[in-house]
Amino acid sequence: MGRALTRISLTSWIFIGLVAGVLLGVWTPHFAQQLAPVSNIFLRLIKSIVGPLLFGTLVYGIAGAGELRTMGRIALKSIAYFEIVTTLALIIGLLAVNIARPGNGMMLANTAAGTNVAKPISLTDIVEHAAPASIFDALARNDVLEIVVFFFLFGAACSAIGPKAKPVVDFAAAVAEVMFRYTKYVMYVAPFGVAAAMAVTVGSKGLGALWGLGKLATTLYVAILIFVVVVLLPSLVIAKVPLPRFLKAVRQPLLIAFSTASSEAAFPLALENMERFGVPKHIVGFVLPTGYSFNLTGTALYLSIASLFIAQAAGIHMPLGAQVMMMLTLMLTSKGAAGVPRAALVILAGTLATFQLPPEGIALILGVDAIMDMGRTALNVFGNCSATAVVARWERVPLAAVGPSEILLDTADALD
Repeated sequence: MGRALTRISLTSWIFIGLVAGVLLGVWTPHFAQQLAPVSNIFLRLIKSIVGPLLFGTLVYGIAGAGELRTMGRIALKSIAYFEIVTTLALIIGLLAVNIARPGNGMMLANTAAGTNVAKPISLTDIVEHAAPASIFDALARNDVLEIVVFFFLFGAACSAIGPKAKPVVDFAAAVAEVMFRYTKYVMYVAPFGVAAAMAVTVGSKGLGALWGLGKLATTLYVAILIFVVVVLLPSLVIAKVPLPRFLKAVRQPLLIAFSTASSEAAFPLALENMERFGVPKHIVGFVLPTGYSFNLTGTALYLSIASLFIAQAAGIHMPLGAQVMMMLTLMLTSKGAAGVPRAALVILAGTLATFQLPPEGIALILGVDAIMDMGRTALNVFGNCSATAVVARWERVPLAAVGPSEILLDTADALD
C-alpha cells in the first residue's frame, strides 16, 4: 500500500488535495474554516524561498553569461527579441485578465493591503523604488523589485571582475542548487496547503468560488492562444521561417513540455531538433539555453494574469500606473525561473509582497496551477524554439539544408 502511494506524482497529490478540500468545505464548512493555519504554513514556506532563490539564479545566470561579450551581434539580437516578446506576453496577459476579470466575486480576504484601492504610482516612484537602500531590508520585506535590481547589478559586477569572482559565482550556483532541492521539499507540503486553502474557501464562500478558478485557467489558455497567433507565428512568418517544417520540429518537444510541465525534460529534444531543422550549432547553442533564462514568455503571461486575478479576488483596484510597475517588476523577476519546481509560484509570492496583495491567493491558485503549468511550460518551449529560428534567419541562415523527414527524432530515443 505504501509503495503504491509513493508512485503517485506530486501533481496527482495536489489534485487529490484539491478534491479533498472541496469536499471538506461542502460537508463540514465550520471545521473547514479552521484549517487556515495549515495553508498559512505552506505560504510562509513559499515566501522563504524568494530571496535565496533569486540570489542563486540571477547572480549565477548573469555572471555565467560572459558569452554575451563574445557572441556580439547574435547576443544583442537574441536579447532584443527576448525582451520584445516577453513585454508583449505581459501586455497580452494584463489585457486578458482586465477584460475577463476572472477574480471578480471571489471575495478573497484582503489581509495584506488594508485598502480597496492600490496606491497610484508615478514613473518617479517606479525608478526610486527600484533602487535598494539595503539588500537585507529588501530581503526581509521580500521586495522583489529591489532584490532583483541589486542581484542584477551584483551579477554584472561578478561578470566584469572575471576569474576573481569565481568563488562568489560558484557559491551562487551552489545556493541555486540547494534552493531547487529546498523548493522540492516545500512542494511536498503543497497537497495539504491546497486542501486547507480550498476547504477554507469553499467552507466560507460556497462552491461558487470554483467558478472563478475555472475562469482563471480558461483566461490563461485563451491568452496563450492569442499570444501564439498574434506574436509568435507572425514573427516566424516575417522572418521567413518555413512554418510547416518548424511546427514539425517543435511538435515533440512541445508534447513533452506539456505532459511533464518541465522545460528541462523538453530541452535535449528541442536542441537536437533545432539543429536538424538547420539552425547552426553556435546559434542554437547560445539562443536556446539563454532563452531558458531570459525568454520565459509562458511564465510572464501567467504571472501577469495570476497577480491581477488575486487583486480582483481581494477586491483591490489597481490603477494603470500600478499595473505598469507590476509589469516592469515581472519582466525582471521572470528571468532565471526555468528549472525551479513551481518557480512561477515563488515569483508570484514575491510580487504579491511587493504590491501588498494578499498571499492567501497563492494557495487558492495552486488548486488549478498544475493545469496552468502545463500550458505555460509548453509556451516557454515554443517561444524559445521560435527565438532560435528567428535569430537564425536574422543571421541569413537559409534553414533549408535538412529535409523534413530528417527533422524529427523518435521521442523514446531522444529520452534514452
